[in-house]
Parts: sequence; structure tokens; C-alpha cells
Amino acid sequence: MPIRSEKPNSIQSSEGGPSSSDHSQNLQIADRFLQEYSSDNAVRKYSRSTAGAGIEYLLENDYGAIYKSVFDRYVPEAVKKTGLNLLEFGCGAGMNLIYLVTLLDKMGIRVGHAVGTDFSETLIATANLEAESYLPPDLRSKVKFCVARNESLIDDLHGQLGIGKEELRGSFHLVIGVNTIRYSHRLGNVRECVQDIYCLLSGGCACVVIDMNKGFPFFRSRVRDRLNKSAEERYLPSLDEYASPFVDAGFEVVRKSHFSWVPHSASPRLLKVIRAFTPVLDKVAPTHAMRCLVVSRKPALSVL
Repeated sequence: MPIRSEKPNSIQSSEGGPSSSDHSQNLQIADRFLQEYSSDNAVRKYSRSTAGAGIEYLLENDYGAIYKSVFDRYVPEAVKKTGLNLLEFGCGAGMNLIYLVTLLDKMGIRVGHAVGTDFSETLIATANLEAESYLPPDLRSKVKFCVARNESLIDDLHGQLGIGKEELRGSFHLVIGVNTIRYSHRLGNVRECVQDIYCLLSGGCACVVIDMNKGFPFFRSRVRDRLNKSAEERYLPSLDEYASPFVDAGFEVVRKSHFSWVPHSASPRLLKVIRAFTPVLDKVAPTHAMRCLVVSRKPALSVL
């Protein structure tokens, strides 16, 4: 059954989430986000060789299991043979998309083309270098990284790829966003983002969103951010708030949950400790896990 939205008219939260009314303020916040994600620190944080043991574990295990389930359930068998078209929005330095393309190849699922977008030119340049380093030539030729903002995916993909907007509509069989859609909530443009995702997806196919859980009590950045950032800049949606725009756009939310206790940046030692405690944490405090997952399916027959 589809999950009903609790907040159909606005993403404004009683706990401090931004509305879309203050355009000038949102532009200033967006500029600060861009500076943050164009820094040397961002490159180190999102590059494979320096990102930490946590993300490697997550890709092979927690994230990988989710992706395999979505491949099995929401990618048509014919597409697996003719070529799956994949989009990751907010792809950073490309680590997740590169893993996905490699995973699809190992599973015998043919990749048509894979596109990664991010608003940071610095991270997109890094993603292209990472793809050259980690993908064999036959897969590298199917992967493109380009600069695009989450709130204007169709317009920006049209400009970057030189593909007509009508041709882009319904052309992707899977859309993924990891640790990115919270910024659309913060900037008040999440509905524009989700509407473009809806238009880009082929009928019957799915979008996977993974992002931070506001109920996780151990984010190290919380204390620092309270000193340096406004309430809008550090705002985290609830699981229901992550799902709500997808429901409003016409998606069926087929799965939503809290999951995983492993930080992307975890060291091997910390990863070992967290893995040991995960079964207990999952049992006693499941809603306080680190991440939220929302899997949304576009109806098979729908009007773009």
C-alpha cells in the first residue's frame, strides 16, 4: 500500500525545517554548501582511497543488499538484457556510482549508461579521475559525470549531455541519491528535485534515497555545527519527511526504514566495534540507527 504523506502542502517543520519562501536566504545557504563541497577536505572525504573503511563496508554489505533487492524487484528483466540506465544525483566523487556499475556487471546485468550528477565542479572532476582509475575501459565508456543541481536535474542534464528534455523523460531505470536529498530539504526545493526524478524514471522503476537519520544521537558534527551553522543549514528530516515528497509526486513508497550504524569515515578498528554491537543496537534502538532509507516506485502507467 502507498504511504500517505503527513505534510502534503509544505516541508516546513515544527522542529525548524526551512520553507521555500525565503529565496535569498536559501541562495546564501546554497553558496555555503557549495564552498564546503568544493574544498580539499570534501575531495578527501569522498574519494575512494581516503574515504575510510566504513564506506567500503557499507557498499559491499548494507547498501549492496539494498541495491540487489531493488535490481531484483524493480528492474524489468528485458532491461537487464538490453541495458539498464542509471542516474545518481548528488554523486560526490563518484564512489557509489562506480561501485554500482561494477556490481551490475558482476551480476550479469547489462549497463546501458550511468550518469552521476553533483553541484560541485570540484567533486565531478574528481569523480572522472576516480572512474579512470577504478573502471575497466568497457565500463568507463558507459559512465558520465556532470555538474547538475538536484532541483533542476532535467534542465541541467539537457545542457550537460546535449540530450533533449523529452528524450530524457522516462529514460532511466533506476535513480539513487545517497546523503544528498537532505540538502534539498534544507534549501526548500525538495519537491522540484523529486518531481524531476519522477519525470526521469521509466514507469514501474524505482528511486532509492539514503540519508542521515535525525534520531541518531552520536553525530560528531552536531556540536560543531551548532556553533557554526544556522538551524536551516543543519536541519535533518525525519523518515516520514524524507518519504513525503515522493508520495506527493505520485510515487508509491514501497519501503522505508532506519538502518545501519556504520559511519562512512569509520576506521577499521571502529568498524569492527560497531559491527559487534549492531545486532544489539538493532534490537533495542532500531529507530535511532544512523540512516534513513526510502525506496519509491513510479507507477507502471503514469503521465509524465
